Amino acid sequence: MSEQPVFRITNAQTSFLEEQKGRTRRYLFSMSLRTICFLAAVVTTGNLRIAFIIGAIFLPYIAVVVANAGRERTFLPIKSPGVNLKSNVQQITKSES
Repeated sequence: MSEQPVFRITNAQTSFLEEQKGRTRRYLFSMSLRTICFLAAVVTTGNLRIAFIIGAIFLPYIAVVVANAGRERTFLPIKSPGVNLKSNVQQITKSES
C-alpha cells in the first residue's frame, strides 16, 4: 500500500504570484534607497558623499540578489498520524526476498 507524503501547512509554498509581489517590493525598496543615496551624494560633501556614492553603486547588485532569493526552500514530508514507517519498510523488504 503506497501512501502519499503528508505536508505540514506551515511548509506549504506560497503562491508564485505572492512570491513575485514580495520580490518586486524588495527590489523597489532597494532601488528607492539607491535613488536616495544618489540624491544625497549630489547635495553632500566629504566622506559622507563618498559613502552615499558607494551605496548608490553597490545597492543595485544587492537589490538583485535579495529580490531573486526565493523558492529555495525544500520541504520534507512528515509521517502520517498512525502510520509506522519502519514496519512498512520491514514488510516491503520481507516481501521482496
